[in-house]
Amino acid sequence: MRQVVSNTFTVSQVAHNLTDAREIKKLRVCLLVVSNQQHFNSEPMIAIAIDDEPKALDIVRVFAQKVPFLELKATFQDAFEALDFLQKQSVDLIFLDIKMPDISGLEFLRALPNPPLVIFTTAYAEHAVQSYDFDAVDYLLKPFALSRFLKACNRAHETLKMRELASEEAKARPVIVAPTESIFVKNGYEQVRVMLGDILYLEAGGNYVVFVMKNQKIASRMTMSEAEGVLPPEQFVRIHRSYIVAKSKVERFDRYEVSIAGQLLPIGANYNTAKLTDV
Repeated sequence: MRQVVSNTFTVSQVAHNLTDAREIKKLRVCLLVVSNQQHFNSEPMIAIAIDDEPKALDIVRVFAQKVPFLELKATFQDAFEALDFLQKQSVDLIFLDIKMPDISGLEFLRALPNPPLVIFTTAYAEHAVQSYDFDAVDYLLKPFALSRFLKACNRAHETLKMRELASEEAKARPVIVAPTESIFVKNGYEQVRVMLGDILYLEAGGNYVVFVMKNQKIASRMTMSEAEGVLPPEQFVRIHRSYIVAKSKVERFDRYEVSIAGQLLPIGANYNTAKLTDV
């Protein structure tokens, strides 16, 4: 029997934490955002939760019931049962513990051919850096409050909507996007037109993504997943958790790095370089 770590938490403990005034204020803000989200998408976000600790799954169940746009379809203590479930049914989001017996959350994610969005839930802060390699939507450190859970769900919901919008636009546009076309990028309080043909690469920096061009850089507050969703995949490819490159601007590459305009950019271990030659 696996021993439960000391920082395992219960529903009553989390409820007690919410008595803090600052926590309640954050919760009210999150609930307001959640209520507003209902007007944008009537389809619920389908999710499952995987954690070998029953009490941790109880917390996710209780919190998930408070999110109107989230439907927690199933919970699993056994990761292999979850894998079997995912072979039969698709989901939008996984709440995934990292440290589990038999198979870790990271190994589980590697086993999925087309992984959905993921929010890692773990009691170990040292796993945060590893989670970024998998482009996780968020990372919840146990014990987490309801307000923090809602924030992660909102982030996942926004990412999912952007992906769906990009998919719909791609279906409506059967022809390949010409390099001369453009997108609008939020820069501060402005929307700035960026010509796709001018972009060399995108680089993640904190809460921002920097669009790097030959004579200009534009920083926009967004995630790499959001940036990836608005760029045509025929012209751009993700090579690292922190880099997206324009295929036509690649001068040369090997297993470890790409050269663009004299800059060497690293290639992440989990990214496929074969797409670089698919121009």
